[in-house]
Amino acid sequence: MATSALGGSVCRRCSLLVYTRGHSSAWLTHGSHSSNYVPVRWAATSRTESLFNVFDRSMKRRQKNWAASQANVQQYDYLREEIGDRVADRVFDVARTFPFALDIGCGRGHVARHLTKETVERLVQADMSEKALKNCAASEIPTVNVIADEEFLPFKENTFDLVVSSLSLHWVNDLPRAFQEIFRVLKNDGVFIGAMFGGETLYELRCSLQLAEIEREGGFSPHVSPFTAVNDLGNLMGRAGFNMLTVDTDEIQVHYPGMFELMKDLQAMGESNCAWNRRGLLHRDSMLAAAAIYQEMYGEEDGSIPATFQIYCMIGWKPHESQAKPAKRGSATMSFGELGKVNEIVSKSKKDDA
Repeated sequence: MATSALGGSVCRRCSLLVYTRGHSSAWLTHGSHSSNYVPVRWAATSRTESLFNVFDRSMKRRQKNWAASQANVQQYDYLREEIGDRVADRVFDVARTFPFALDIGCGRGHVARHLTKETVERLVQADMSEKALKNCAASEIPTVNVIADEEFLPFKENTFDLVVSSLSLHWVNDLPRAFQEIFRVLKNDGVFIGAMFGGETLYELRCSLQLAEIEREGGFSPHVSPFTAVNDLGNLMGRAGFNMLTVDTDEIQVHYPGMFELMKDLQAMGESNCAWNRRGLLHRDSMLAAAAIYQEMYGEEDGSIPATFQIYCMIGWKPHESQAKPAKRGSATMSFGELGKVNEIVSKSKKDDA
């Protein structure tokens, strides 16, 4: 390891930038002499000139670095804290201990702080923002922080027993590849548990801005980033190889004094739009009109405005021979027509046994 100007350590063999907080990084080593090392591979750039490039990833990194370096950053962590807690709850629902886990797009450690060392024995936190990693909250779990891109995970296949991700994957250009990367680094019978913003997120803000621009400028441009539809998630995860899939949606509604306060919070969260086709600035008249439309269409009696955040929660398993498998076609002993007579059949069976 060599010391980096950013305050971490750079592995000479794989070029990974590593931060440690409170725990030794001795287990992040190379070589056959150690059985507790993190298998890594040479990192490659994730910037690809393809049809998948919807977002400016370098802009998103600058936004996240700026947000993480603010003195009052904890004030704007309310959404990440809530969703991180929900992801951790789903980890606890799996009745096992995970020897080695990975948190993709960890931010300031919003999932790790809710986990315990009895559930996760060792953890790698990965994020594209070095400022967020340097400001991660302390965790009781032995943890190493690595700067990495969600689209190219610099770890070898079959490395982790658990992969989690909270409010990060909605900024990925190539989501199919991201799922494939997660599947690759998971061990057989490993599980992926993630959460990301869904398609109805901030629909109030999107509608208000579009109506204001049409009224004042005769047309509109996108100001809220596009989000994935829930119907696509199951298909993408299935194509990546996951089985026993679970995808569900939830909504969180937060109230703000006005539209400008909402936009200020989004910026401080690092959730500002970074789409390539974004418009840099809105005219002042359009912004004032959008705020008035937002208040008129969605405002509450107390003067506040609601902002809806739709959350997709997903769970997928990497196949293993020990997992339960569906019964063969035609092996059923009861037809659908007999389901209404289940109680009668059970009662008769009990009488016969008596």
